[in-house]
Amino acid sequence: MAIRVDGELHDLSAPLPDGAEIAILTDRDPEALELIRHDAAHVMAEAVQELYPGTKVTIGPAIEGGFYYDFDFPDEVTITDADLEGIEAAMRAHIGADEEFSRRDIPVGEAIELFEAQGEDYKVELIRDLVQGEGVETVSLYRNGPFEDLCRGPHGPSTGRIKAIKLSSVAGAYWRGDENRKMLTRIYGTAFFSKKELEAQLERIEQAKERDHRRLGPQLGLFMLREEAPGMPFWLSNGTTLLRLIEAEVQKQLRKRSYEEIKTPHVMDVELWHRSGHYDNYRENMYFTQSGEREYAIRPMNCPGACLVFGSERHSYRELPLRIAEFGQVSRAEREGVLHGLLRVRAFTQDDAHVYCTEEQIADEVADICEAIDELYARFGFDEVKVELSTRPEKSIGTDEQWEKAEAALTEALERQGREHELNPGDGAFYGPKIDFHVTDALGRSWQCGTCQLDFFMPERFDLSYTDPDDEQRRPVMIHRALLGSMERFAGILIEHHAGRFPVWLAPVQAIVLPVSDRHNDFAGKVVGELRDAGVRVGVDERSESVGKKIRDAELGRYPYMLVVGDKEEEAGAVAVRSHDEGELGSMKVTEFATRVQDGEST
Repeated sequence: MAIRVDGELHDLSAPLPDGAEIAILTDRDPEALELIRHDAAHVMAEAVQELYPGTKVTIGPAIEGGFYYDFDFPDEVTITDADLEGIEAAMRAHIGADEEFSRRDIPVGEAIELFEAQGEDYKVELIRDLVQGEGVETVSLYRNGPFEDLCRGPHGPSTGRIKAIKLSSVAGAYWRGDENRKMLTRIYGTAFFSKKELEAQLERIEQAKERDHRRLGPQLGLFMLREEAPGMPFWLSNGTTLLRLIEAEVQKQLRKRSYEEIKTPHVMDVELWHRSGHYDNYRENMYFTQSGEREYAIRPMNCPGACLVFGSERHSYRELPLRIAEFGQVSRAEREGVLHGLLRVRAFTQDDAHVYCTEEQIADEVADICEAIDELYARFGFDEVKVELSTRPEKSIGTDEQWEKAEAALTEALERQGREHELNPGDGAFYGPKIDFHVTDALGRSWQCGTCQLDFFMPERFDLSYTDPDDEQRRPVMIHRALLGSMERFAGILIEHHAGRFPVWLAPVQAIVLPVSDRHNDFAGKVVGELRDAGVRVGVDERSESVGKKIRDAELGRYPYMLVVGDKEEEAGAVAVRSHDEGELGSMKVTEFATRVQDGEST
């Protein structure tokens, strides 16, 4: 498929320098799948321009699970899902023709002239950005059949290597994710080396649609999203209960690990954000407001407030480590084009904490944070957790010596635990390196959640100190940590992981009472009262509908238990219990059922 030369992937046709270390890439290598998906994106662009003359192409990368391409179609053309079959047919024709992928490198001036002549404005913009940002003098173009595109490569030898394709959906996407730019048409697809692999992927895609939290959220009364507040979820009754249940699990970890909890203001003077470094390094993601002559910022992070709390008192080494937690709501000016349900929002709550400690305490504190994360993720049903160590980004504060010390400390902490981890170069926070925790959901998708970040710089900027055993003033180390990350994002991940069918302990409504007819509503109300008194989260369906319809609707509501009450149950003071997982469980006294639910709270 391709060849790796001194660690870098190249086309098979690329020349090999003498003495280079080479490795052959075949269709058995994981990277090969990404390669043919990139190939398939180019074939899709080729087919689209063939079917819809005048269409302009923008970018078409391989992504996790497939690929996409963004197009600017002529004004008279509107593409819907119904058009995908025709595009697929044209793609298969080009794949069957086994067209060669050929590369040429040309001067940027020539490339700009070429794409200007073709009316490909987006390509011209990309080339000019490359010149300005990277100072390139030449760019590479790839041709397959009549289609030629600006592309870094590499590509496979020919289109015939693609064995199975499927276009999945059409969506809108702003050019470069900027809502002030033109709305383009994005076509998603996937490609594989065999039809069997494709069929398995299509099944996963269907499951993902069924689990989509944006569909399940309103259906289950969890949350809603409104145009009046883009990226700022409205939590409904059931969703608010879910958030409280998630928070309660984090609170258990706080109590277990001796954290102190605080609350700090949402809006603070802009000078604070200059001092913390956020203004210089994070300004484009912040909201600002003014009152009189004074400018304020709506907090995008909680750490400066925690520093003010720590710095308000004198501290001795005997108090360290000092662990300060806050469920802090933050606001970030995300572009509207990148918002995505609960997974990418503008307003969210972090289960934040900041640990102030000595350098000697770093390894133990990081180990304690990792242990808390392990326990929490297991509680929520995530068995597979991957760890990444992210190092200094291009945009950062602090000296080389401080960064080297911080990165070495986190590496040592992970190694002392014997914890396997991958290196993620250049993805640290602007103030320090970090450990990120990724969970794998029921569909095998990876999500970044918790984080543990080491910071030598903010204590310096806020002049934080403690008194050591010799009565000398010392600078503490600051560890930023979030066990779950964004509470909203984690809730969205949970919804999709469990497909809205939460375990009994986590279900916002654990049981729904279904009276057989209107004359049983009074008894149903008594059952609800008894169960609520016993701590069970319970609802009732008092509609004048058949019990069969109520059961069907309760299935859609994904309640763990349905409790049917009719004449027989009212006479016996019992409920007929139906479990989603176990089926019909027969008649039980209300107290017996309440005990069953309480026993399920621990599992």
